[in-house]
Amino acid sequence: MTDTSMTTRTPWHLWAVGVISLLWNAFGGYDFIMTTTQGEAYFRASGMDQGMIDYFNAMPSWMYVPWTLGVWGAIAGSILLLMRSRYAVWAFVLSLFGAVVSLVYGQFMAPMPELPAAMAMMKYMPYVIALIAAFLAWYAWTMAKKGVLR
Repeated sequence: MTDTSMTTRTPWHLWAVGVISLLWNAFGGYDFIMTTTQGEAYFRASGMDQGMIDYFNAMPSWMYVPWTLGVWGAIAGSILLLMRSRYAVWAFVLSLFGAVVSLVYGQFMAPMPELPAAMAMMKYMPYVIALIAAFLAWYAWTMAKKGVLR
């Protein structure tokens, strides 16, 4: 006789959240790599004007720490979630920390300059990113609490 009380089925939504999360966060990884390797050429190709390029180039070195935690914590969390690892919770918490620090810096410590009309939605992206990071941390925590993550 086998004991099934220790086995928790993986809900369908874990796969949906995990795959969507990985796709969303992979773009963050792409943006991070392109920004750090291509810099101004990538900014110009993305449609940024000189004011935005100057703003991003003026980012202090210490801001790379929360940015790195936010981006790579989210990618690691997405992969760990798909692997059903309880460490997804910690990865998403690090990602949330990075997103919140980046949000506070960008909105309150060094507000963005006036954006061109084509990039007006960028003003709201730090909030969207922080909300998604909070949701993913909560979701992973909930799945761990239910025993889905091991």
